[in-house]
This record gives sequence, C-alpha cells and structure tokens, in this order.
Amino acid sequence: MKISRDRHFDDYDTLVTIFGELDGNLSRIEEAFDVKIFAGSSVMKITGEEKDVYDAISAIDAIETLSKRETLTKQQINMICDSVKSGHVASLGDLLGTVAITAKGKVIRPKSLGQKEYVDAIRKNKIVFGIGPAGTGKTYLAVALAVSALKSHDVERIILTRPAVEAGEKLGFLPGDLAEKVDPYLRPIYDALQDTMGGDSYIKAIERGSIEIAPLAYMRGRTLSNSFIILDEAQNTTREQMKMFLTRMGEGSKIVVTGDVTQIDLPHHVTSGMKDAVKVLEGIQDIAFIRLDHRDVVRHELVSRIIRAYEQADKEREDNKTNEKTDK
Repeated sequence: MKISRDRHFDDYDTLVTIFGELDGNLSRIEEAFDVKIFAGSSVMKITGEEKDVYDAISAIDAIETLSKRETLTKQQINMICDSVKSGHVASLGDLLGTVAITAKGKVIRPKSLGQKEYVDAIRKNKIVFGIGPAGTGKTYLAVALAVSALKSHDVERIILTRPAVEAGEKLGFLPGDLAEKVDPYLRPIYDALQDTMGGDSYIKAIERGSIEIAPLAYMRGRTLSNSFIILDEAQNTTREQMKMFLTRMGEGSKIVVTGDVTQIDLPHHVTSGMKDAVKVLEGIQDIAFIRLDHRDVVRHELVSRIIRAYEQADKEREDNKTNEKTDK
C-alpha cells in the first residue's frame, strides 16, 4: 500500500545538509528505498510503499544525526542506507566508530556496512578471513587495527606476510637479494603502515622488532605468540601453505587473512589455500569469514562499476558453460 509521510525540520540549513551536493543524498535515498521525495522550505514529503517510506525516514533521521558530528561522504550515506535496509542501525554511533587515528590526525573509520562488520569481526574473533575485491579496505583496516592493538599493548608485535606470487611473475626475474626481491610484493603493507604510524615511528618499530614484515616462507617452524598477524593476498597460498601459516598461531595472538579469490595467480592445477580454508574451517568457533563486495569499494566509484561488470561477465561465462554441458 502506497502512503505519503511528511518529515519536518527545524531549519533550512539542516535540510540542505541532508540534500547533499546537487541533491545527491536525496537521489541515493530514493534509489535505495524506491521512494519519491519532494522537498519544501522546511519539510520533506516521502511517497512509496509503507515499509519503504518508514525505512527512508529512518535513513534521513540517521543522516541528520550524524551530519551534526561531521560532513558525511558518499560512502557513509550508502552505508546508512544499507544499514537501515538490513536492520543493523540499532546504534548510530557505531556507524562512525573510530578504528584508528593516523600520524597526521586523520580518523580511520569503516566506510561501508561490510567494512563495519569486518572491523567488528576482527575485534571479536581470533582468526578472521576478509574476502573481497581490490579497494574494499581489507588490508588497510587490518593494519590500522594491528597498529591500534600494538599501541594499546594488547599485542607485543605485528607480523605481516604475503606469498611471493604475483601476476604469474617469478622472484628469479627480479634483481637483488631475497629481501629486495620480495620488497615489491610487500609494498602495499609498507604504505598502510607508514600512513597509519608515520614514517619515523614505523622505522623505529621495525628496528625494535615490534613490526616484522617477511615472505610467507619465513613463517615455517615458528610459534607466533602475543602477535597481531596479517596474511595478505592469501588467495595465492597453496593448501599446504595456508595450513602451515594458521598453525603458527600461539597464545595471545590474532590472525587476519585477506585476499580476493577472483584474482588467483597460482597455476591452474593448484588449489588456492584461501578457497580451501573456506570449505574446511567455516563454522569453527572463533573463526569468522567476512565477504566484501562492490558496495564496500572505497576507491573511485568507477572501480565499483568495473568490479560489477567483471562479476556479471564471469556469471554469464559460467552460465554458458553449464548450458553447453546440458545440451551435450
């Protein structure tokens, strides 16, 4: 049943804030809840199906409340709409919860509902798998939480690792010794650490040994206690490497495993350790699997559309293969 409801505001400035630049926020709310919004000088009229109208009003209420604390980004507006639609808007303050503060004073916060679930899962569980495409903040948020845990003395050190497999290239083709060869593979982790900690603090932490960055092969035979351990690009581990890595965990440690199972660079006959772990470990207590998608991309909006286009193309390719098998 279609209804119309009015939402009144105390002043025009608040209304303009909710509109957003070029009425962009209104467009997002209309699209998210399939409603029509008509605005006057101090009132909005929302028209649509009953549930959609009340959900839209809840989103507008949240935007008004949070806009008084800071200027909201497009991603945060989308997060509010997603939260309302999924029934996860019980605590508005959590939507802008702080993950960490960078050396330059920038506040790091979740920018999507998926990112918030990912951060919450890391805080709650011993082992978390963050699975999703590039640009969803998997590694950056994990590093920010690791730095926060180190500063608050929840852990004694941060250990960051990733397999030295990338786009089919082999280490032997790169110049230098082993440390120099693996450096390009670890560069995204270096960047996240330096952004979060600042260059001087990062260098001092490396020198003290409170931050260790090493290729995955260096983890064999060790027990990693009182540590925040991050395995990045885990889709490029083998089944044996993943088992080896996870069983390094010691007392007082937390593990975050990140990767994109659509970007596997292993030989075709080799099973990805990350895909295998999803099958073997899902349902075990203290292990969480968080799946991020195009809605959680925080790079340029075009990146989200590119990811969706590839996902659709992959789906059509699989459907065609299934149809071909059926025809035979």
